[in-house]
Amino acid sequence: MHFKDKLAAIQKEKKSLLCIGLDPEIEKLPPAIGQRKDAIYVFCREIINATAAFAAAYKINFAFFERFGAEGWQTMEKIAGEIPAGCLSIADAKRGDIGNSAKHYAEAIFGRLGFDAVTANPYMGKDSAEPFLDWKDRAVFFLGLTSNPGAIDFQFFQQNGQPLYAAVAQHVEQWNSTHDNCGLVVGATKSEKLRQIRQIAPGLTFLIPGVGAQGGTVATVLQNIGDSNALISASRSIIYSGSNDDFAEAAAAEARRLQAAMQPFIAC
Repeated sequence: MHFKDKLAAIQKEKKSLLCIGLDPEIEKLPPAIGQRKDAIYVFCREIINATAAFAAAYKINFAFFERFGAEGWQTMEKIAGEIPAGCLSIADAKRGDIGNSAKHYAEAIFGRLGFDAVTANPYMGKDSAEPFLDWKDRAVFFLGLTSNPGAIDFQFFQQNGQPLYAAVAQHVEQWNSTHDNCGLVVGATKSEKLRQIRQIAPGLTFLIPGVGAQGGTVATVLQNIGDSNALISASRSIIYSGSNDDFAEAAAAEARRLQAAMQPFIAC
């Protein structure tokens, strides 16, 4: 099934656009789990089990696993296998390289690990994107306008009066015409730009991080987009909402709260 069809079905069933980011830091895990050899796996598994009823997707941040080398990769593979069929899986890997390298990255993420989508850097252009886009039933979320303060260093650079982030959105919208499997990462903290970017790229699914710990709100994001063709991502505000043995229950409560805030904006 095509990524967008999966997203639409999940949206209709769960009334949710919530993407939960799995960014586990061993130093922040509850004491009862943190001492275990398989601490990160158990923590993420319990978060998934507790929140799956409210989540449309899970986003696994590769950096938090790759720091542990081969063992971390194996843990990530196990966690990817825990994501239920009723949720989408996104590899937050931010890949971007020449075509031959990109082909192998795509095979690893889509073929070996079975993710539904990946985040990618569009800086090297269309030929670096095509090996990912050739997986027609998967989605690629290209970095558009990110939520970090350093976004201003390059993403607002202007040429002929157009900022770089707008040019990226325009190009990705064009790439999307082939297989309809492109998306765009737009930070929730840049909510004043969301309306502009949606006008440039009406066909793209937005992946929107920055809700919760970074200060973005569901209502502001969805009011500016003007539609529900999006996944709104929250990580720390959910997975670290509790620091004791009840961490999974606390995560479920925060996921439920965010999902409820999305329901009035979802057209089903």
